[in-house]
Amino acid sequence: MLSQIWNTVLYEPLLNALAFLVSIIPGGDMGLAVIILTIIVKLILLPLSHRSIASQAEMNMLAPELKKIKESGASKEEQARLTFELYKKHKVNPFSGCLLMLLQIPIIFALYYVFLKGISFEAGNLYSFIHVPDNANPIFLGIVDITAKSAVLAVLAGVSQFFQAYFMPKPVASQNDSKAGSFSDSFAKSMHLQMKYVFPFIVALIAYNISGAVALYWITSNVFMTAQQVYVKKKEFNKPDQHKI
Repeated sequence: MLSQIWNTVLYEPLLNALAFLVSIIPGGDMGLAVIILTIIVKLILLPLSHRSIASQAEMNMLAPELKKIKESGASKEEQARLTFELYKKHKVNPFSGCLLMLLQIPIIFALYYVFLKGISFEAGNLYSFIHVPDNANPIFLGIVDITAKSAVLAVLAGVSQFFQAYFMPKPVASQNDSKAGSFSDSFAKSMHLQMKYVFPFIVALIAYNISGAVALYWITSNVFMTAQQVYVKKKEFNKPDQHKI
């Protein structure tokens, strides 16, 4: 049942979209089709991902006010009330970023799975009005075969992942002197550092061992996300100071 829903709602529409793009792109360049489809999906998800990034940026800007509340000496109940009022005043939902990100995961994973399967356009998975491309060219820009392993694309995937993590909003420190707070802050900082310095190597390794199509997907996705994060950061930075209470 779940597999049928997966195929009908996510996998098959994306696969058919890719087949259509390959059929209309001059020369049937499958690499260009991968890039265009990735961008289209990212644009569809733009409102969700934008709100997720903006939410994290807003939480970072509220960090000084949250610190003041925790250092006020008020009871736990009073701190919770003041924190809730602060979030309400600035229309910030501390959980919206995570929820919005979770909504994107199935779609992004389905897109990844389309490229993971080696871009094989089987007639059984295509709609009646979508035909198997007559001239599906796997040589991206006449240089790289995206159906095979590509060290160049794998390295670029890792580099793009580094920059995507570099511009990602940093986690908000809890500013709590307790051991639990210190552990939480240390864990968040450790995860951020791993996303920045370790995950790019993992992405490059996975991309190399699967195919150039997956690497190209990662590169396109990371470049798009990096540009979006820079835009949101610049927009939030240029906002008038609205977080004073």
